[in-house]
Amino acid sequence: MSDFQADPQEPIRIGISECLLGHKVRFDGGHKHDHYLTDTLGQYFQWVHVCPEVEVGLTIPRPNSRLESHDGDIHMVMPKIERDLTREMRAFCKSRVSALVKEKLCGYLLKKNSPSCGMERVKVYQGQGAPRRNGRGLYAEALLARFPNLPVEEEGRMHDPGLRDNWVTRVFAYHRLRMLWKKGWSVSDLVRFHTVHKLLLMAHSPKDYRELGRIVAGAKGMKRCELQAGYQTQFMAALSKMATRAKNTNVLQHIMGFFKKDLDKAAKKELLVHIQDYHQGLVPLVVPLTLIAHYVRILEVDYLKDQVYLNPHPKELALRNSV
Repeated sequence: MSDFQADPQEPIRIGISECLLGHKVRFDGGHKHDHYLTDTLGQYFQWVHVCPEVEVGLTIPRPNSRLESHDGDIHMVMPKIERDLTREMRAFCKSRVSALVKEKLCGYLLKKNSPSCGMERVKVYQGQGAPRRNGRGLYAEALLARFPNLPVEEEGRMHDPGLRDNWVTRVFAYHRLRMLWKKGWSVSDLVRFHTVHKLLLMAHSPKDYRELGRIVAGAKGMKRCELQAGYQTQFMAALSKMATRAKNTNVLQHIMGFFKKDLDKAAKKELLVHIQDYHQGLVPLVVPLTLIAHYVRILEVDYLKDQVYLNPHPKELALRNSV
């Protein structure tokens, strides 16, 4: 097991649009409670909730708001009462996301389609024509600008198994980075961190893994602040790329090489069949990984025991049962 697994004494704090927790803060006085987030992920995360529209001083209920394009500029308005919220909302968002620094967040979940919190494809109205789905909520825009490396996702996209696994993987990885930087880390600590994340990085982006290797190799010649910032940016960028069946298959075959001297012909064939079945989409990733974990344990392959790829998040979430 890696030295960089989640620390139970350091809660994983996640920012979230308040309505997703079941709080009645929406314009119509309702909520958008997502039970998967509260009942399942809530066992591992500590929520930090924000409702920009309420916190900026709007009432519950309130007239509906939307994004509009005026001469190329995006405005947030309440059309029914002809109120333009843009200036006060942008000022609030800038201040609010700056205040989030002290919360030590490891991720964020936003409400889709919201003119304040929507991360992508928010409706933008222009004149009398049909709205275009090319906008981003004002709060989401400020959040992503202030925390470019933070794992941010919309709750609607969390229903996709691959996107859900990717976001949770990034959250736990970001938390492990925080644990690394929190202590008086050395270059050898960074080398160790990079080593135990090798297979995980290869499953997401072999190219970024090589780039990170070059950063680590030149670590002693860099200022600590530059090294930390450069590694973190590239590391999180790597994990933001989706781990595909093809890339996972390459990693699984690489792992199989650690067993070639210790497994008999029948055992090797069984493992290879599981890997091929996964590659062809016949079984989920958990199938070959379960057999691999068995061999890692009984053969005591220390290098693989430490690889985060085998346990990037709690197994109880069963995320790899669907990818």
